[in-house]
Amino acid sequence: MRVRLSSQVVEFVRSQAPEPRRRLRGALRSLARGEGDVKPLEGPLQEYHRLRVGSYRVLLRYATAKTVECVFAERRSIVYEVFAETLIDRLTRKAE
Repeated sequence: MRVRLSSQVVEFVRSQAPEPRRRLRGALRSLARGEGDVKPLEGPLQEYHRLRVGSYRVLLRYATAKTVECVFAERRSIVYEVFAETLIDRLTRKAE
């Protein structure tokens, strides 16, 4: 499977300390093999899934049967709220 990373995910992973960075990179590599703790989201984010990596979450969506797009990464405590706000901002700008 092909995994594409958004610039936000790349920057987030790079900004982490060495150990969390190693774990995040390993989890993203595993995702390419179809492995990992992935679950679908519900409600307004139902087209997305989450990859759990310790206290971090990577939000992703399946663009095609063979392509996964990792669109957002953050600490578990704030990831869903921040991502929802980001989506709302994007949709608002497109509507203008």
